[in-house]
Amino acid sequence: MEIQQILSSDAVLPALKVTSKKQLLKEVSKKAAELLDRDERDVFDILVERERLGSTGVGHGVAIPHGRLNGLEQVTMLFARLETPVDFEAVDDQPVDIVCVLLASETAGADHLKALAKISRLMRKPSTLERLRGSNNSEAIYALLTEQIESKAA
Repeated sequence: MEIQQILSSDAVLPALKVTSKKQLLKEVSKKAAELLDRDERDVFDILVERERLGSTGVGHGVAIPHGRLNGLEQVTMLFARLETPVDFEAVDDQPVDIVCVLLASETAGADHLKALAKISRLMRKPSTLERLRGSNNSEAIYALLTEQIESKAA
């Protein structure tokens, strides 16, 4: 599975303005619902339910909120770069400014886990994070995210 299979260029939010974790989850839920033709509240509830199990703030300013939505045809990713970092109760207690939302069908099985692992590996690279933080252009961010995976496969 490649990033371009789960992330479309219109699912990149290059300069999202939010002031809290809850507002962040609401905004990404709204965008995901629009892209997937789903109910915004359903998406929000799934993400909040997962956060109750423990923060998806993985450290270094990155969060990977994820959940399963019944009836999705494929794993879907949404990327957001925040204008101002917000407290996300991350494992390293650092605020978050890079958010990769991952939504999968309840029957996605291994595909969901593979996508989660791939995104996690990509977001561990300091050079990638620096380049993502340095861009507020959705096309450039999309190219960076998809280039990283393609160059690794070559």
